[in-house]
Parts: sequence; C-alpha cells; structure tokens
Amino acid sequence: MTITVIGAGIGGLTTAIALKQKGFDVEIFEATPEFKKAGSGINLAINAMQVYKRLGIYDDILQAGSYTNSMIITDKNLKPLSKIDLIKFEEKFDVRSVAIHRATLHKILLKRLSDIPIHLNKKLSSLTQSSTKINLSFEDGTTHTSTIVIGADGIHSVVRQAIFDNTKIRIAKQVCWRGITKINIPQKYKTELNELWGKGKRFGFVHINQDEIYWYALANYKSNYKKEFKNIELSKFYTDFHPLIGKIISSTAKNNILTNEMADLKPLPSWHFKNVCLLGDSAHATTPNLGQGACQAIESAYVLSNCLSQEKEVETAFENFEAIRKKKAVKVVDTSWKIGEIAHLENTIGIALRNFVMKVTPGAIAQKQTSHLFELNY
Repeated sequence: MTITVIGAGIGGLTTAIALKQKGFDVEIFEATPEFKKAGSGINLAINAMQVYKRLGIYDDILQAGSYTNSMIITDKNLKPLSKIDLIKFEEKFDVRSVAIHRATLHKILLKRLSDIPIHLNKKLSSLTQSSTKINLSFEDGTTHTSTIVIGADGIHSVVRQAIFDNTKIRIAKQVCWRGITKINIPQKYKTELNELWGKGKRFGFVHINQDEIYWYALANYKSNYKKEFKNIELSKFYTDFHPLIGKIISSTAKNNILTNEMADLKPLPSWHFKNVCLLGDSAHATTPNLGQGACQAIESAYVLSNCLSQEKEVETAFENFEAIRKKKAVKVVDTSWKIGEIAHLENTIGIALRNFVMKVTPGAIAQKQTSHLFELNY
C-alpha cells in the first residue's frame, strides 16, 4: 500500500519522512515545476524541534540554522514590552529553538527522501473517490490512482475543496512583506527574535545563519493592498520605527522581497473524508502571529504517521489523528488571529493601553501560556 502526499512543502515532506520511518511506501506530487530558493525564513519553535529530534533531523537543522533563545515584543523604538525566555524551555524539553532559511530546511528534508518518488509540475485539478480507490487528475492531463491521500497542498487546497463544501478562508486585511538580507546588526540581537509593534503595522527580524537576517513587515490595509501599497518605499514607510529597521529594509534587494496578504482558514468540522485526510495549512492554516504555521504542520505530520502505523482501519486512524491534534491546532488559529488584531491597533489611546498592559503583565503568565504551546501530548 502506497500513501500519496499532495504537496512538497514543509508539512508534506515531514509527513513523508515520518511515514517512511514507519515503514510505509510514500510518493509525493508537487505543483511547482522546480524547487526555488524563496526569500523567506522560518522560526522552528520548541514544539517543532521536539518532533524533528524524534525523527532524527534535529542536529542537521541546529547546525544549519541560527539558535534563538528569546522572543521579544517591543514598541516601535525597540523598547521591550514583553519577553519570553526560551532557555527555560530548552532545559525542560531538551531542544533549542532555531531560525532557518526555508530553502535550507527544505533541502535538509529532501535529503531524507532521496529514495522516495517526488513528481514535480503535478498541479492537482480534481480528486474523486470510489469505494476502494482515489482518482487524481492533474492539470497536465495525467492521472493517478491511490488508496490513501494526504492533502498537504496549502491554504488553497484542491484536496480540501474536493472533499468538503463551504470551507472559508478568512482575510485579515493585513499585508506582509518578507525578505532576507546580509547586514551587520548589534551583537545583542544575535540570538533574539524581535518584533516591533507600532500604529497599524509591525516589523520583526531574526538571524537565520551566521551572515543572514530574515525580516518581515506587516501593515493594515483598507480594501485592496495591491493598489494601496503599489508604489510603496518600505524603508520610508517605516521611518517612524527605530532607525535599524530602515537600514535592514534598505539593505535588501527589492526583487527579493515577497509580498502576501494575511489569511487563515476558518476551523473545519472535520479534517478527513473516507481515505483522504488534510494536514497543515490544508486543514488548519493560521496567520503567522504566533510563528506556529509550519510548527503545527510538523506536529500533525508526526501524529498522523503514528496513527496510521497503530491502526489498521484508515478512517479510524484519521479519527484518532484529529482527536489528538485538532484542539491545539484550532486554539493556535484562534489565538493567532486575536494577536494580529491587538498588534495592529491604530487608535493612539488603545496602543498606549496595550503597551502598558504588556509591560506590567508578569512574565510568568506569558511563560505559562507558551509552555502549553510547546508541550506535546503524544
């Protein structure tokens, strides 16, 4: 029995690795014609790194990425409002948090799948199920038949659309710019992830290796971000922030800056139908405000492989998978959405109150909430 994974992103590749280690035959179909080095980074939090340690990939990631020992929310002038010290969690869970180039992580994962069929330029157009088989049709005119399909094809999942009606993508009305640059910044920021909150916009940055910094910038928009920010000079747009922010933006080649709108997926009643199951953004896409999108996909990949290896009936395995993962994943989606609203306040009084509350809130509260996020219940 071969398990077919649709999508070769972080979630899809991690799923394939986990299934392979459980003794399953796996094949992957990916829409893009080639793997490109996208100009984006990723922060692999303590929960994701625990999974990668179980899968035997932890050391490779730690060596290739940049160690992060704290996450700090500041005001627009880099004055701290809230700090989460990750060292305590390192000691508790015996792993470190790592920021890494997405392409580097992708390469590490692909190396573990050198003997797995990965079919590129296979964009799924439709999926139909019979009593015993799943028929896949691709935009290039080819078809494929499988017995089990895992949909890891993102927030606009064709797999999800094929098995469920009335799913809803929620638009946050925030635009996000992301880039990677080589620039020397003060040594104090070497192991920190800093995120500055201003008026209706914010900016975050973190080292992803010895030489490069990954940064992201977000701002509110009213109705059409493409029109409203068509000719924007980002460095000027952030002149009211600490001068370091403008320097980071200016040091980045404009053609290497990615632009996307922020969205999530309204929680689904179910993640599976018969022998088809959704995973990662296909099932529980979240806004990036907790830095948990890929991390939750990584958790789901590991749990799904366990459930399929422990249960003979595929649908029962999928039900067990949901029972273990759904509550936490949905909480991440909802919490992240709320944080995005708080971070993007535009009312001056509201911003002042928000910043004051964050300053006086005991660090122990944030540490406790973060601990729940990092704990694995499997």
